[in-house]
Amino acid sequence: MLLTLVAASPGAAQSGNIPELKVGIMVVPPFVMEQNGSYSGFGIDLWNAVATQMKVKTDYRLMSDVTSLVEALRSKSVDIVGSPVTITAARDAEFDFSLPIMQAGLEIMVRDTGETATQNPLEGLLELLFSRTMLLWLGIALVLILIPAHLVWLLERGREGGMIRSRKYIPGIFEAMYWAVSGLTSQAQDMPHQWLARAFSVFWMFAGVVFVAFYTAQLTTNLTVRQIQGSISGPDDLTGKRVATVANTVAADYLRAHNVLVQEFNRSSSMIEALQNRQVDSIVFQAPVLLYYVAHEGKGIVKVVGPEFDVAPIAFGFQLDSPLRRQVNQALLELRENGTYQQIYDKWFGS
Repeated sequence: MLLTLVAASPGAAQSGNIPELKVGIMVVPPFVMEQNGSYSGFGIDLWNAVATQMKVKTDYRLMSDVTSLVEALRSKSVDIVGSPVTITAARDAEFDFSLPIMQAGLEIMVRDTGETATQNPLEGLLELLFSRTMLLWLGIALVLILIPAHLVWLLERGREGGMIRSRKYIPGIFEAMYWAVSGLTSQAQDMPHQWLARAFSVFWMFAGVVFVAFYTAQLTTNLTVRQIQGSISGPDDLTGKRVATVANTVAADYLRAHNVLVQEFNRSSSMIEALQNRQVDSIVFQAPVLLYYVAHEGKGIVKVVGPEFDVAPIAFGFQLDSPLRRQVNQALLELRENGTYQQIYDKWFGS
């Protein structure tokens, strides 16, 4: 999750008579985003408004992950962490927090297969059978039928006692194709009489067994994957699934506490990539982050399922007993009263 731990530093750098605070941040849209060295997002806009109320300057320090952000605060490398963090009992014992800037829980994100909860099972099966992967396999099967059919037709056509009685291409090729299909799917009804054709038939029957085995395995895999994806509709369905989240966050703590098979990543972009590459079945992370991604870069690719859960306040944080805490709280109250907070919130999350 995003960490905002604002450490009050008595020795904050100053430019003239205006104090400058070092603010640690980590890129996690929509709270913090970076482009060409400029920062934006709900957390950035809100902190800039707080800094204006406090009459201080801001020196943003970009960190690569949550661990680096926390360590920078502990070591007093930054005065404030400018990415909002969920308040927990464990964190409250080590850091101070501002007044909550919003309530946020966890959400589940999965790949968007275009399916709905009311989809007809027959429609789902037909959609799978005519998917790109299955059509590719059918194309391979067609090639594997046409090649041996033509070879057997050339070797057997018009021969006395041969399998292909007609020397003409039609209907002879259809007889050969029937033999090839029966050999691919089960066992050929007839066997060629020409020795070269017989030798090829043995190879073809073996190839047919291998092809059917591979095709069946592929079909079973796709059905299983669809069943896994479609079965996740809430936190109770996460058991036995491969779930991704960001390391050292409330989401990671929640998943471990509920014995979920979790894969932790340093950045939110890495876990999203893992979901799209089918390395995991779902993502559990802070709801505002996932909802923003689904509405923008992930539109039509991923979707959020189930209700928001494990809701908790998120806030700016500080080192224990920081004198900045009271100043920031005063600024936040003023921003709520004058409507600035609501304007910033509506800009990023809608009214």
